[in-house]
Amino acid sequence: MKQALALSLLAGTLAAQTATTKPLPPAVEAAESAVSADSIRAFDQFLADDLLEGRYPGQRGGELAAKFIATQFASYGLRPGGDNGTYFQQVDFTSVKSDPAKTSFTLVPKSGAPMPLRFAEDFVVFNSKLEPEAAIDAPIVWVGYGVTAPEYKWDDYKGVDVKGKVILCIVNDPPSDDPKFFGGKGMTYYGRWTYKFEHAAEMGAVGALIIHRTDLASYGWDVVRNSNTSEKTFLTQDKDPKLSAASWIQLDIAKKLFESAGTTLDAEFSAAAKSGFQARELPVSLKATVVSSVRHFQSPNVIGIYPGVLRTAQDQAVVYSAHYDHLGVKADAKPGEDAIFNGAADNGTGTAMLLEIARAVTSSKVLPPHSMVFAAVTAEEQGLLGSLYLAQHPPVPLGQINLNLNFDEILPLGMGSELHAGGVQRTSFYPTMEAAGKKFGYTIPAPRPDVSGGYYRSDHFSFAHAGVPAFSLGQGGTYKGHDKDWGRKQAELFNQNDYHNVSDNFRPEWDFSGLANLCRLGIELGYVSLTQPPIAWNPGDEFEAARKQSLSK
Repeated sequence: MKQALALSLLAGTLAAQTATTKPLPPAVEAAESAVSADSIRAFDQFLADDLLEGRYPGQRGGELAAKFIATQFASYGLRPGGDNGTYFQQVDFTSVKSDPAKTSFTLVPKSGAPMPLRFAEDFVVFNSKLEPEAAIDAPIVWVGYGVTAPEYKWDDYKGVDVKGKVILCIVNDPPSDDPKFFGGKGMTYYGRWTYKFEHAAEMGAVGALIIHRTDLASYGWDVVRNSNTSEKTFLTQDKDPKLSAASWIQLDIAKKLFESAGTTLDAEFSAAAKSGFQARELPVSLKATVVSSVRHFQSPNVIGIYPGVLRTAQDQAVVYSAHYDHLGVKADAKPGEDAIFNGAADNGTGTAMLLEIARAVTSSKVLPPHSMVFAAVTAEEQGLLGSLYLAQHPPVPLGQINLNLNFDEILPLGMGSELHAGGVQRTSFYPTMEAAGKKFGYTIPAPRPDVSGGYYRSDHFSFAHAGVPAFSLGQGGTYKGHDKDWGRKQAELFNQNDYHNVSDNFRPEWDFSGLANLCRLGIELGYVSLTQPPIAWNPGDEFEAARKQSLSK
């Protein structure tokens, strides 16, 4: 009885506070004090070891990582949150991999010589219909940015029939300086390659060609090639329309394609950026054969729950998440060449932080007011699939999840001065985040244009799309002991040289102090979120309707 009373008093104390400089209950402070940079380092070093073979879903390395995480959760005393009393929420996947020796693309102009393309050098392709073999001989329809957005009065498919044809489009959104129009200089979900393929399939196209341009995609061709010449994976349960040829092509190939159609790339890009753009069928066809191997497998989300002491009809939960998967082993590596995508930063660091937060909060042995869910999700690199499945099959009702804090690809560069939590300004949680960040030595910079569409590229998006206020925590700005531009330059070097490359390895010189600080902040934000009324998206936000729907159930 005394313990229950003490726990109720703890919950009441938390409920009376927000994340400010006011003292928190001893259990929270104890959890924050228990966080260890050395512990995070050790977790990351193990997860990035060659033993785990790049942590690919459905393969030995991915299974080893999942079992390691589950073992840690069990040692912390977390309640299993997966299937049948286990920590594993098994997800059924189907993967497809194009055979480069048997897959061919040829552009066929009505006048002029056919142009055969080179796999991986000029184009990449996967068959999202999961067909072992598909033959395509269809006209190409130029649809500009390939967007249908009624809220912006924009429809690139207006007046054109693409059924059974191949669409050609640009990555990113129509350009604008107005933040209320396609996010201004930032990218909305309409700009993502996933949307381009999804919408083309919905419109009845048999194939889609996305024109790659590094500045518009925010990554180079190497990233496109590495991500699309290995397996592409889908939820087996997914019954949405798909494409026989979901493809990217190089910019110089697009130039030649337009020239063979009697126009220029510059003229077509300029026209596509203007309101009133009219899609049209080009005098060029795509003749293609896409031969693929198809594989069915399972890979688990690993879920542990620290149950709350207060169980009411209005129970709440916070979900901490990080993806543990990466890209596996390079299939075409030469003898003696490094072939393992170890993913030390992406996302060994985030998974290590998830484990450390779970370890620290359970070390206090005092239950939080409401439940904390720890979810290490799979198949993020394949399109946020593990978190998508988790959001569709949550261990607690979506309406009870007050916050998702995600950790993804955080470089261990020491202590930064800025807190990065993209999207938090769009919610009622912003004042809490701002105050807590200040307590831990951070300022939140003014929102910058999300030019790369980063908000839609990590697992928090799966929760946000379902209505849950969700953010990935990171840091930046000026790093302790370095000049103000050092951190930015380090991030740029990582993106240029190591992102989705075999060089993303654990580095002994890394400084994990900043990651430990973010873990402490994450603990505080999680506890405080459990004492607040339902966190809301700002009026008119793209996720507001989904939030209201989940809260009504």
